[in-house]
Amino acid sequence: MGQGRGIFDLSTKQDLNRGFGDALATAFELALTPAIMALIGWRLDAWLGTTPGFLLFFFLFTMSYEIWKMFKRYDTRMQAEQSKVTGLRPDPRAGEESGA
Repeated sequence: MGQGRGIFDLSTKQDLNRGFGDALATAFELALTPAIMALIGWRLDAWLGTTPGFLLFFFLFTMSYEIWKMFKRYDTRMQAEQSKVTGLRPDPRAGEESGA
């Protein structure tokens, strides 16, 4: 029954699934980590009888860190992809030849 179908390259499907998995993990990390830290700050505020200062601090600090980490990961991946492509980086010796 499956003999007439042939062999397919599954690497494209694997890359797509890995991309979906990475995106889902990033979304959960970006949403849940600051929410959990805000919950801890809220409970700490309730325990100490303070204003929602700890809630705001923990939320904003965690959100800032998560965004910074996301941009850093993106930058690292883009540099890796650019290093695979030839001809994107200017040759540093090109300026020496034209000026002399």
